[in-house]
Amino acid sequence: MNEQRPDGILGSSRPSRWIPEFLEIGKRRARSQGRVLAASILVGVVAGIGGIAFSVAGQFVVELAMEGIAGYRPIGPALEVTFPGFPTSNASFTPWLLILMPAVGGLLSGWLVFRFAPEAEGHGTDAAIAAYHQGNGYIRPRVPLIKLFASALTIGTGGSGGREGPIAQIGAGFGSMLGGWLGFKPAERRILLAAGMGAGIAAIFRAPLAGTLFAAEIMYCSPDFESEVILPTGLASVVSYCAFGVIAFLLGGTTKPWHPLFDTPSSLVFTSAWELLPYSVLAVWIAILAMIYVRTFYGMHHLFQHVPLPRILRPALGAAMAGGVGVGLYFALGKNHDVLSVLSYGYGILQKGLTDETSLTAGLLLAVAFGKIITTSLTIGSGGSGGVFGPSMVIGGCGGAALGVFLHSIWPSTVPHPASFVILGMVGFFSAAAKTPFSTIVIVSEMTGDYRLLLPALWVCTLSFVLSDEEPLYKAQVLSRSLSPAHRGDFVRDILAGLSVGQFLSKESAVLTLRLNDPLSVVAAQFDRSSYSIMPVVGEDNSLLGIVGLDELHLAIKSVSSGTLLVAADLIRSDVRPLHEDDSLGVGMYLFAENDLLVLPVVDHSPKNRVLGLVRRSDLAKAYLTKLQGDPGAAAPARGKSLT
Repeated sequence: MNEQRPDGILGSSRPSRWIPEFLEIGKRRARSQGRVLAASILVGVVAGIGGIAFSVAGQFVVELAMEGIAGYRPIGPALEVTFPGFPTSNASFTPWLLILMPAVGGLLSGWLVFRFAPEAEGHGTDAAIAAYHQGNGYIRPRVPLIKLFASALTIGTGGSGGREGPIAQIGAGFGSMLGGWLGFKPAERRILLAAGMGAGIAAIFRAPLAGTLFAAEIMYCSPDFESEVILPTGLASVVSYCAFGVIAFLLGGTTKPWHPLFDTPSSLVFTSAWELLPYSVLAVWIAILAMIYVRTFYGMHHLFQHVPLPRILRPALGAAMAGGVGVGLYFALGKNHDVLSVLSYGYGILQKGLTDETSLTAGLLLAVAFGKIITTSLTIGSGGSGGVFGPSMVIGGCGGAALGVFLHSIWPSTVPHPASFVILGMVGFFSAAAKTPFSTIVIVSEMTGDYRLLLPALWVCTLSFVLSDEEPLYKAQVLSRSLSPAHRGDFVRDILAGLSVGQFLSKESAVLTLRLNDPLSVVAAQFDRSSYSIMPVVGEDNSLLGIVGLDELHLAIKSVSSGTLLVAADLIRSDVRPLHEDDSLGVGMYLFAENDLLVLPVVDHSPKNRVLGLVRRSDLAKAYLTKLQGDPGAAAPARGKSLT
């Protein structure tokens, strides 16, 4: 007994049929998924190498500019990988150079971007999302390279930005490029683009699971998911994480590259349901802070669009102003070096908030949170190159820590550890700003190596997402799959759900067929009598053996020397997956795309696959238009030919 499944595959209850069915399923998966998964491995390798390249480039610029000239070395996470071989400097700290250095970095970055790849402007994740939805997964090959150097110059000289944008665009760019080289269809190229994004996040933040979820979730500003990218992105993320670690180890990178970025105290645990009360206050506060960040960022971007300067100079102006904000806060807070976390990456203050939670005041933490909003908006909003995820972590972490320190001072029994507010502030803030609640929980947990706060993280993340406004940090996001140009075909299938392939078969005349031994002259004569671009090749019992297409026939006719010796068996394509009468048109559209044909044979459900007729792809398009326009009198009649 056979059972028809929704995807059109027959499942047999007879053990004698299991092995043939398993083999058929294996071949089908190898055709439809195997090459994408194999390509994802290459994407993961390149994303891991790109993560190393960006880390080395960023460290080199920091050592050269901020430490070597300005005499200031930004402090990073405790377990961040750094590489030996860079010259050290004993230059004394000169605050005003923290205005000059970002200006120089912004000038060089602006020249690179606007001279060679204008789409590398700003935060690269948004450009990758736009390419996914609007550009069939295409990113120009030069963009990732320009993004790498421009971001290293911007952030390494003191501009405020994050690493995820450049790395996501590097991985996404290679995925797009590889899909083009291999001749993948747009849908497959989009999957590789998303896999590259996730793999980049996995490498640079040592967060493979979060990278996988991030790529699936970041495309939408709602809880919608790109489920088809999960497996390829997961594979690419594991490979990129391992590639980054292995290469870092071989290059002599400090600390173990398999460790998380941040060192967290063991005292951070969830012990009582009462703790959810202050965490609820945190969620409200973080949602407000995220709203301020997004609106400030795009408000600043809008202002810089009207600055009467060439686009190439605006990043220099924005970065210089960001440096001025950092230096101003430095003197305003009594020359406190911690407040300079508003420049460059700024992760050092998060590490201090985690391991020395009572040494930072609420006022200092608030100054960093709001200062980071301004410096990031100036640096990236002016056209500078860098990500917005990293600054989001600093803003959310410091904003959360400020509330934690305040609540600890008035309610120490319920808020014993303000450090937990650092982690939960990061979680809630990016969830509210980027509309990515689930991947954010995981990415922060993997960055800190700590899942003990998973329950309150889920609570804060959910609340902050629900309380956030409708302004997303990534403007290229769309609301849902139904509104994405990348998925128009999915909703065409929904419209056609009530139709089946059998409705397109005509009973008027028999379809012409070929036999394996038919000579080329007979094949050509049959095509002359037919109005179809393919012709089924059948056996004695009318079982489908394959098809011959007009393209194969034309090539054979051109081969004058051997043409007289050719028969249908020499031209046959035997890998075609046919339609069945009761297949839905959703299945039919999928098979047309998989086989890359304009006409497909229709067969019965017998083991011999007897040919019933042919159906054109254009008939499905006509049926779609008819149903969409709602004209029952013009419903597409059956136009295929049948053998019966």
